[in-house]
Amino acid sequence: MAQKPSIPKGTRDFSPIEVSKRNYIVDTIKSKFQNFGFQPIETPSFENSATLMGKYGDEGDRLIFKILNSGDFLNKVDDTTYAEKDSLVMTPKISEKALRYDLTVPFARYVVQHQNEIDFPFKRYQIQPVWRADRPQKGRFREFYQCDADVVGSKSLFQEVDFIQLYDSVFTALNLDGTTIKMNNRKVLSGFAEVIGASDKLIDFTVALDKLDKIGEENVKEEMLTKGISEEAISKIQPIFNVSGSFSDKIETVKSILESSEIGMEGIKELEFIQEAISQLPLQTATLDLDITLARGLNYYTGAIFEVSAPEGVSMGSIGGGGRYDDLTGIFGLKDMSGVGISFGLDRIYLVLEELNKFPDTVSENTKVLFVNFGETEALYAMQAIKKLRANGVSAELYPDKKKMGKQFDYANKRNIPFVVVAGETEIANDLLALKSMKTGEQEDVSLQTLITKMS
Repeated sequence: MAQKPSIPKGTRDFSPIEVSKRNYIVDTIKSKFQNFGFQPIETPSFENSATLMGKYGDEGDRLIFKILNSGDFLNKVDDTTYAEKDSLVMTPKISEKALRYDLTVPFARYVVQHQNEIDFPFKRYQIQPVWRADRPQKGRFREFYQCDADVVGSKSLFQEVDFIQLYDSVFTALNLDGTTIKMNNRKVLSGFAEVIGASDKLIDFTVALDKLDKIGEENVKEEMLTKGISEEAISKIQPIFNVSGSFSDKIETVKSILESSEIGMEGIKELEFIQEAISQLPLQTATLDLDITLARGLNYYTGAIFEVSAPEGVSMGSIGGGGRYDDLTGIFGLKDMSGVGISFGLDRIYLVLEELNKFPDTVSENTKVLFVNFGETEALYAMQAIKKLRANGVSAELYPDKKKMGKQFDYANKRNIPFVVVAGETEIANDLLALKSMKTGEQEDVSLQTLITKMS
């Protein structure tokens, strides 16, 4: 018995309707990327292992899919190494390439490799799949698309302002009113740690703070205490646990805590600049909010941090995120190349649109008119009409086989094709086409030109 076919865990097949809906999201994002002046690039699906390894920390390295060398890949492994069965030692000898883990590190490699061909500041977008050897679960896959946009070679805060407007523009175009663009600044978080005398515990402090909305104030404080942050230190930043109000109100609360921290006040000034600019460039449907507990990508980001949440009432993690990094290309030897970038979560955006029933009806449309097949003579007559319809931008097709008319009509219904054309001996003799609406059941005889006009 033949083995039942399957696909690897963490991967998916997509039906025609699913692909159409995904394309709708991607096309919307892509059009806005281009509207904001970003240029497309693509990088290979796999990179040299040396490009990727060591760039994501131990956990990230573990999740990188390695590719076995071609041919006799064990030939370079000596007997001692083979006998020890140490995969960490053996892997570099049998695998010199790996599937990309994200689009950011390959982008950094691209910038360094092509720096003499690039005009800086360089605005690029990239929409391609990435792979992670993660444990598959709901909303987490081993193969998925990332939709990234970055600017490198500019320290101007107007780039952050532009990215906030880009988020707003995309989600407005997708009819996702009510998204919230949460914002923070790495310098503000560093300032908090400095104020409480725990700069050496910045990661521990912010990891705990980031859980405030999930586990509550008391549990966050308890976690900080277990990490060696004293009660006295925690009391110095007590106001941040209950900060509320508008963006400006929160700024004032945070400013009162960070007055003694130079780096913290730098972060405040950057937040104030961006907030003031956005107040003069009002967002269409999104809201900009200051979230001082936001600490995503702490080892990576150096300034602004972004995270986008879905409209209220939708239970979903972030649907976008990003931030400012001061030395992206430094990992490949090109220093002081500041940049800022954001990403859109394609799969989560899809789920949100589905839950809110926000996909336009036109997304599912494919063929607009199906011609019934009565035999060779009638099929040739139909194909002549189909050719002219297609030339006028109308999607049309002929049912490929001569079958009972009912079966051909059933096919049109299953495919959600809204119109069917019947062209038998009578229609051919009168140079007409019988057009039937599958929704209303109404039928009328029309000329080819009238059909083209009705379908266009």
